[in-house]
Amino acid sequence: QVQLVESGGGLVQAGDSLRLSCAASGRTFSNYAMGWFRQAPGKEREFVGAILWSTSNTYYADFVKGRFTISRDNAKNTVYLQMNSLKPEDTAVYYCASTSYRGGGITRSILYDYWGQGTQVTVSS
Repeated sequence: QVQLVESGGGLVQAGDSLRLSCAASGRTFSNYAMGWFRQAPGKEREFVGAILWSTSNTYYADFVKGRFTISRDNAKNTVYLQMNSLKPEDTAVYYCASTSYRGGGITRSILYDYWGQGTQVTVSS
């Protein structure tokens, strides 16, 4: 099993920045990728971005390209989501998730095995 704990959410104003952290523990050696998803009230969970553990290749949803950056610290088994130029429409609960699936479809939440508890990000206008 893999345990994931997010932190770093909060209330900010439009244009501000936040950095979310996701600390992984347990059987992390089996992880292929770590993803970030978000879910706003009344909306479906959507893919934000992901990073591969082995290569650090990153993938982003179009709506965050140029604003959000995913990075990792192998020594700490931690993945970060740096969010800049935040907009009110970025308001959501943000989740990190891990997957051991190597067959593609990294944007699909159904392929992720383990999820964190989520952290609230609220951006005021």
